[in-house]
Amino acid sequence: MEKLLTVESEFLRFSVHKLRQCLERIESCVGRLTPEQIWARGSENQNAVGNLFLHLNGNVRQWILSGVAGRPGDRQRRAEFAARGGAAPPELLANLKSTVEAAVEVLSALPPERLLQRLEVQGFYVTGLEAIYHVVEHFVGHTFQIIFVTKLLTGEDLGFYGHLAQTGRASSGTKP
Repeated sequence: MEKLLTVESEFLRFSVHKLRQCLERIESCVGRLTPEQIWARGSENQNAVGNLFLHLNGNVRQWILSGVAGRPGDRQRRAEFAARGGAAPPELLANLKSTVEAAVEVLSALPPERLLQRLEVQGFYVTGLEAIYHVVEHFVGHTFQIIFVTKLLTGEDLGFYGHLAQTGRASSGTKP
C-alpha cells in the first residue's frame, strides 16, 4: 500500500534527502583534501574542515539523536572547535556517516505528531520540526563552507552542478 503524502511526511523525506546529499558532497570534498588540508586553518578565527566534521557530528547528535529521539548525549561543543588535529579524514568521515545514518533512521520512523512535540535542546525550547529544520539548515551551511574551502585549496570545479549544463537549465550568461 502506498504511503499517504502529507506535509509532514514530505518534510521528513526532504530532510533525510538533504542530509544525505550534503554528506555525499562532504565525502567528495574529503577525498580531494590531504590530512594536512583537513586540519589547516587560515587563522585562529577560522575553523578547519576537521573542526566542521566534529561540529556537524555533535550538532546532529545533540539535536536529532538526543533532542528528537531522546537518546542520552554528552556533547563537548567547545572541544569541537578547540581541536587542532587528531582524527584522520577516514575516521572523521566514518563518524559523521554513522551519525547521519542514525539520524536518518530516527527521521524515517518519526510519527508526524512528534513534529509538534516541545523539546529543550541546547537551552532552546523548540518543536521537533524546529529541531530538524535547524539541523538541516546548519548541515547545509557548513557543507557549503567545506565545499568553498575545498575549491580554494584544490582549485577544482567539484562538478556538483555539471548535470545542469546538459539539461539546458544552467544559464549561459546570455539572455534567451
